[in-house]
Amino acid sequence: MHLFKNHHEDREEEHDFSKGSVAGTILRLALPLIVAQFINVLYNIVDRIYIGRIPGASSAALTGVGVAFPIITAITAFSNLIGTGGPPLCSIARGKGDEDRAEGIMGTSFTLTLITGVLLILVGMAVKDPLLYALGASDATFRYADDYISIYLLGTVFVMISLSMNGFINCQGFARTGMLTVLIGAVINIVLDPVFIFVFGMGVKGAAVATVISQAVSAIWVVKFLTGKHTLLRIRFSRMKPDFRYVKEILALGLSGFIMAATNCGVQIVCNVTLQSFGGDAYVAVMTIVNSVREVLSVPVSGLTQGSQPVIGFNYGAGEYKRVKAGIKVMAAIGIVYTTLAWIITMLIPGVFIAMFNGGEELMEIGVPSMRIYFFGFCFMSLQFAGQSVFTGLGKAKHAIFFSLLRKAVIVIPLTLWLPHVAGLGVNGVFLAEPISNFIGGTACFVTMLCVMWPALAEEKEREIKRKKQIG
Repeated sequence: MHLFKNHHEDREEEHDFSKGSVAGTILRLALPLIVAQFINVLYNIVDRIYIGRIPGASSAALTGVGVAFPIITAITAFSNLIGTGGPPLCSIARGKGDEDRAEGIMGTSFTLTLITGVLLILVGMAVKDPLLYALGASDATFRYADDYISIYLLGTVFVMISLSMNGFINCQGFARTGMLTVLIGAVINIVLDPVFIFVFGMGVKGAAVATVISQAVSAIWVVKFLTGKHTLLRIRFSRMKPDFRYVKEILALGLSGFIMAATNCGVQIVCNVTLQSFGGDAYVAVMTIVNSVREVLSVPVSGLTQGSQPVIGFNYGAGEYKRVKAGIKVMAAIGIVYTTLAWIITMLIPGVFIAMFNGGEELMEIGVPSMRIYFFGFCFMSLQFAGQSVFTGLGKAKHAIFFSLLRKAVIVIPLTLWLPHVAGLGVNGVFLAEPISNFIGGTACFVTMLCVMWPALAEEKEREIKRKKQIG
């Protein structure tokens, strides 16, 4: 009986984030997310490694896929619109003990995901040809970009379900199940990639087919779990009719995540077009490699902030403001230490990363200095992640949206267009825009978060004490 009681208490603590060690709870949620995201990035990287070695295609194929990245990023942006808006609201509702509202938010999010995915397929297929040329495709690279994106678009609904709805698994405390969502898809993709690309001789098309199949399996896994008996909150058919109160809240909070991904898309477009103008296809290929390395190195800090959000949001909803502050401190400290180490590594051995994607002398020669410029001051990026995560996790939509726009739209894009013309910087100016934006945007976001949220949490605590006294 005693053992059963302890097991029950452990299970309750696993999903009740107001109990136990704050740092321990964050790491318990974050580590599976980090593993999952590493695997997710890995299979995207594997795509590019194989593509960079397609016989007779080489850098042209890699450049073509790089040109298609902004469209893929746009799909991710719409996934973030729902996936970063719904789960934090669900966490806050759980913290308040309002499971009916939490399930309503999840059901509405699922319906929004399906509708948005279908619309993106229709629009994407209609405009992809002129869009790829506008994104920097040349006559030599267009066919590779078109081959990849035409197939990838068909799997948009699967991509969106696995990205948008997996957050609802994680926000309930099922971090290992959330990790499996990505792990299953990644393993399938890594296995299928060489089969479709080389054995079946499909080239770039094969990479896209492998990706779509893997995302479809991940999507099925997510839906199966969220409609099954092991989850705390379920997707129910009766809750799938969109509740426009929830739609408004989800989209308002998710807008920051959407803007971050959409502005990433804008940055990729501006970078590709500017690099094409100043350096040609080779520099677009280098930027594809640099973006891939950034994705890998960003995974731990991204997983950490995502693992922190449910803990911060749940405790905020439960009125445990001391634990909210503790969560913010843990997240920020670990993030800064990690990104500082990552910066040092990219300064010391940039050639190792470039060699993974393509062994060509030209890409190595121009890629090493470009990577050192791009990753300079990488530690400031963690400040942006931390500040943005707190604003989103606590439902502060306006602040989250402002800082999403500031770093990319207000700083990076103008600098990318302007710096190449300054003091003969040329292509170096494109790579220099990122570290400048990390320093200005990251510092501004984090400092503002501290100045706004620390006093706000103190006021919330005082109000809670007064309310309890009145009840008493």
